[in-house]
Amino acid sequence: MSQADLLPRWNLESVFPALDSPEFEAAFAALKEEIGELAAFFDARGIRRSEQPAGDAVDTFEAVVNRLNPLYDRLRTLRSYLGCQVSADASNDAAQSKLSELGQVCVALDQLDKRWTAWIGSQDVETLLGESPAAGEYAFLLRKAQTLARHQMPEGEENLYADLLPAGLRAWARLHSDMTALLEVPLTLRGEAQRLPMAAVRALANDPDREVRKAAYEAELKAWEEVAVPLAAALNGVKGSQSVVNRRRGFSDDVEPTLLQNNITRKSLEAMQQACVESFPDFRRYMAAKAQALGIDKLTWFDVSAPVGSAARQYTWEEAEAFIRRNFACYSEEMSRLADRAFRERWIDVGPRPGKEGGAYCTGIRPGESRVLMNYDGSFNAVSTLAHELGHAYHNLQLGRRTPLLRGTPSTLAETASIFCETIIFHAVLEQADPAERLALLDTSLQRDLLVVVDIHSRFLFEKAVFERRAQRDLTVREFNALMLEAQLATYGDGLDPELLHPYMWAVKGHYYGPIFYNYPYTFGLLFGLGLYARYQEDPEGFRVGYNDLLSSTGMADAATLAARFGIDCESVDFWWSSLDVCRRTIVEFEALLGSVTKI
Repeated sequence: MSQADLLPRWNLESVFPALDSPEFEAAFAALKEEIGELAAFFDARGIRRSEQPAGDAVDTFEAVVNRLNPLYDRLRTLRSYLGCQVSADASNDAAQSKLSELGQVCVALDQLDKRWTAWIGSQDVETLLGESPAAGEYAFLLRKAQTLARHQMPEGEENLYADLLPAGLRAWARLHSDMTALLEVPLTLRGEAQRLPMAAVRALANDPDREVRKAAYEAELKAWEEVAVPLAAALNGVKGSQSVVNRRRGFSDDVEPTLLQNNITRKSLEAMQQACVESFPDFRRYMAAKAQALGIDKLTWFDVSAPVGSAARQYTWEEAEAFIRRNFACYSEEMSRLADRAFRERWIDVGPRPGKEGGAYCTGIRPGESRVLMNYDGSFNAVSTLAHELGHAYHNLQLGRRTPLLRGTPSTLAETASIFCETIIFHAVLEQADPAERLALLDTSLQRDLLVVVDIHSRFLFEKAVFERRAQRDLTVREFNALMLEAQLATYGDGLDPELLHPYMWAVKGHYYGPIFYNYPYTFGLLFGLGLYARYQEDPEGFRVGYNDLLSSTGMADAATLAARFGIDCESVDFWWSSLDVCRRTIVEFEALLGSVTKI
């Protein structure tokens, strides 16, 4: 039995005893029945687009909200439970089948959601807000629905699109998820031939031995090459479908709908990206300094995550738990209790194994309760990932006091608590580090910043180029690779060896196969989180008073409105520059420390 097999696995039995249990079957059947009853209610009340406002708008609105909230709670539990089953074991045919069935069941709910949005778009929302005491807290959702309604296709076309989603876009996404989770990679390490899950191979990018990193990189590229044709078909299918629907819905380009989904303005996105591009020379200085620390002329792709200084230290899982508990307690007792509960109730599936999805995520499964998937390898990066995902769980805890309709947090704000929690533990451990440890920790932080500021901008450039070209025809594997390399060269510049980049990152990242332009919200989340942390340092007690309420409100207002509570202007390049100044100061300190710490 390997060490990974000894790591904790999450407890799903507390949600349902088993997939084939009477409790799960009853919940699944009840959901189907409830959706059917909702459809009948919509038909009886005429809830769809109309030429004039309904006379009973207040009563209809309140009745629908009272039906949707409990339904969405039950749906989230079922969807998260099945998603956890599949992501932990892609070969679980029973869970795959049930998840597919749930997708079909939810087609009707998707169609009802579009009718609900169209109905709201037909109403005088301001009058509704004035006449319904219950509507006030839904004001932002109502006004946003009016905008969404203006971008709807005719009802029949929206229904057809929803009908086709399970067999179309979502099927392509599932193909990517299943293939990458089941992918095993042959490679030879230190003279021993092995077959490892792709997630474990990618984790070797953190290994202190450069030959191990290089071998893993080469084996990874070869493995992606062997599955590139079906993954390219999947990406063509996803982007082609999304682009057609965007045009039919009247959006000016493929970015516009994401701005609406993410509750930000184009001016905010452009201000953030301008500040990021202007920071690239600073990150290239960091890459040059890291190459110096590693004793090489220039970083390659497989050197980016290499440990520097004492970063090779490994943390047992028990040490990671203690580390998180101790440093979360530095912020608040409530945050510490959240971590205690997650460990005690086994919310976390920890180690990599064949069939398990790569990367990490957190999903809310019941109000205030989450599950976390990760692929823990003992590095400080993995400990930081643990803090990040538990930050999402803390966010879910705060959202738990809102109704389900008000928990719909956009991706831009979903990273707020996770980045904040990462920053808490980073600063806590940095204060007690000796120079070698401090250098390692600074490098760990800068690796994250490089990924989220520089690499994610390359992903944005890649995705934008794919949308533009996919409008004419399918792209080949070679074209996807070329576009990815162009994007990486445009962002990393001379910081990395141009002959040793990663042309298959489009195959690696599941984000390309789901919501469009999913990547830039991570940058928003990082820099917004750093900006919030700066406010916390200025006034810790005052910040704590408003922070939990901010997290509970991320589905109730746009990003600019929420940011203004802490004096932040999202449309100002100056704000994004101030957040990036945190990264610049870290780079300056990293460069200075290199002179006093022995090279590895």
